[in-house]
Amino acid sequence: MTELLGDHFFANPHAYYRLWREDGPVLRVRFGDGVERWLVIGYEEARAALADPRLRKDIDLLESVIARKRTGPWEGPRTHDGLRHMLNADPPDHTRLRRAVSQAFTARRVAALQPVIEKTARELLDAMADHDEVDLLRAFAVPLPVAIICHLLDVDIEDQGTFREWTKALVGTLEPGVDPARAHDEMVAFLRNLLRRKRAEPGEDLLSALVTDADARLDEGELIGMALLLLVAGHETTVNLIGNGMLALLRDRPWLDRLCAAPELIPAAVEEFLRFDGPVDLATLRFTAEPITVGDTIIPAGELVLVALAAGNRDPGHFTDPHRLDPLAEHGAHLGFGHGVHYCVGAPLARLEARVAFTQLLDRFPDIELAVHDSELRWHPNPVIRGLKRLPVRLRT
Repeated sequence: MTELLGDHFFANPHAYYRLWREDGPVLRVRFGDGVERWLVIGYEEARAALADPRLRKDIDLLESVIARKRTGPWEGPRTHDGLRHMLNADPPDHTRLRRAVSQAFTARRVAALQPVIEKTARELLDAMADHDEVDLLRAFAVPLPVAIICHLLDVDIEDQGTFREWTKALVGTLEPGVDPARAHDEMVAFLRNLLRRKRAEPGEDLLSALVTDADARLDEGELIGMALLLLVAGHETTVNLIGNGMLALLRDRPWLDRLCAAPELIPAAVEEFLRFDGPVDLATLRFTAEPITVGDTIIPAGELVLVALAAGNRDPGHFTDPHRLDPLAEHGAHLGFGHGVHYCVGAPLARLEARVAFTQLLDRFPDIELAVHDSELRWHPNPVIRGLKRLPVRLRT
């Protein structure tokens, strides 16, 4: 049996995972595009799949698998330039591409960004203080990580609205009216011009380092792809880590009040937010290069596979009382940033941004509460990123 995933799934995937788990750690699913995929939902099985080299990500081979399975018309990007990055590559190319950026996300370099993150957060909260109610995503959760990744890359994005529309399309949203091919092509054109300027006048930023790194041997398509990945993934995860984490607290007032009173617990709370309702639901698509066994199921070669990080993070076979928020629980390793060679290279930066965001937000607005009924909240119909469309909050009671 193949499960059809629609809007109800995106609104509450945890309810579906809870039900499906009764039948085992793997099942077949289909989105609106008609293409069937295997979905791994058990923690141990997900962790093993994420580290299995037989599950490949090479973009050219992956698209050939998708093309064989697709039955209807589809307009993809007219160029692969923006797709040639480390998330769409296998070793040794993945190793080469990841090495080129990993030095920017060491503990020392990320720690050096803390004053910039703190200053940006203060300025955003100062602007929020003029209002009784705001959309927390628009006012705070989005502009904070956008500003930081643009600082790291030395990118001046004048129109953040356009940038967010590009991002929404590029991370796989299934919303009507969104044109991923057009967004991809527009962002590739923007990045091509940006990289041309970096070559002419390189600075101390990460994009200039990529352009001038002779050892990395990045061609034009890889440079564009890595720039796109850094800009999009460099903020989108943190946006929804802040948004989903804050919603979890707004739904659980005792924990919100406790963190206000004991901000030293916030680092542990950030880890729990990543486990409880993290910003990534399904890891990016893989395909089987040869048959693999998941649980008691044999997945043949040439099949598409998704790994549900959100499902693994609430597997009762691994976590005690997994559907309850508890920042003090000793759950062990979660899958919020993935696992294996594709583990999120920007995880240290996302963690720091989230710690600063929650510390300052709860200190400034301890009485914050939802400004709408919980039933009015809407989630993006996105198989990869789990995030709200809006988070209206009342800053003072």
